[in-house]
Amino acid sequence: MIYVLKIAWWQVVAVVAVTGASALFTSSPMIPMIVGIAGVSLISLLDKKDEDNREWILSSWGFTKQIVPLLAIGVVIAGFLLGSTHDDTALRGIIPNEWIARLVGGNSIFSNFFASIVGAFMYFATLTEVPIIQGLLSAGMGKGPALALLLAGPSLSLPNMLVIRGVIGTRKTAVYVLLVVIMATITGLIFGKIAV
Repeated sequence: MIYVLKIAWWQVVAVVAVTGASALFTSSPMIPMIVGIAGVSLISLLDKKDEDNREWILSSWGFTKQIVPLLAIGVVIAGFLLGSTHDDTALRGIIPNEWIARLVGGNSIFSNFFASIVGAFMYFATLTEVPIIQGLLSAGMGKGPALALLLAGPSLSLPNMLVIRGVIGTRKTAVYVLLVVIMATITGLIFGKIAV
């Protein structure tokens, strides 16, 4: 922060000290994280030397206000449809666990390939992947297909494919999609064998 954002060294040290002190007085890791974020935000907003720091924080706050409500809605819908686990209690979702177990349960070639295909065409935020996978795992998804979905998901999506096609053409895009799906399937199969 001192060299890149050109923040005064004493302000950075003060935020580090306050964040460290908050970590000593609480057992929750959330408190120091919130104190650290608030400290960085405050010194960046009040920086008179570089207007870009203030603009960065204001833009970040604008994106947060846009993304967090959608993220919360997506996680709630995923939990409602797929179910969830809390402590050692599994809560069933609307989608029957038998359907999920039939499509992506175990570690077969089909279940890994199906998870890779779904991940390749699915458009979901990176932050929602973990709750979605947790719900699927609690509903009977195998560990191999879960990894295949996690690998194919960030690499591709339908809008992503359309943009890539516009840049490199249809044939190269098809090869790229095929490689992502095949590699995610193979990796899921290997991981499914190891993680039993």
